Amino acid sequence: MKKIALFLMLVFALSISVPAIATEQPTDSDMQILLEKIKADKKLLVAANMNLTDPEAKKFWPVYDAYQAELKKLNKRVAALIDTYADDYNNNSLTDAKAKKMVSEMISIAEAEAAMKKSFVPKLYKAVPAIKAARYLQIENKIRAALNYELAAAVPLVK
Repeated sequence: MKKIALFLMLVFALSISVPAIATEQPTDSDMQILLEKIKADKKLLVAANMNLTDPEAKKFWPVYDAYQAELKKLNKRVAALIDTYADDYNNNSLTDAKAKKMVSEMISIAEAEAAMKKSFVPKLYKAVPAIKAARYLQIENKIRAALNYELAAAVPLVK
């Protein structure tokens, strides 16, 4: 039950961080504080669900940190895409050319995320048994699914 509550807190925190469309943006310091909290909560959620031994933990956490660094790069691309869309949406300035570029970037981000996951599988296998590697990827997928759900709910359809 604690794990579910922690997960729901994480999803709620992530939902607050969605770039605003037609609303006031939070300050940079607000966003930095929120991002640090999300990062810490996510690590707690992963730790609570991985059941790592001490030797596994020593190998796993550096891989986790590297994965998160790569994920952060993808998240920045997603945020930039949403910010661009928000500007076009709010200014009623989305054109076919901009929409094509937006779709291309969405697909590129999805492909980059899949390639990143694939590149980390061998690293995970070296750090932990395959079952725990699969568990970690499931946890990441659940968090991403919750985030994507929140994004889908927050971002309006193209006009």
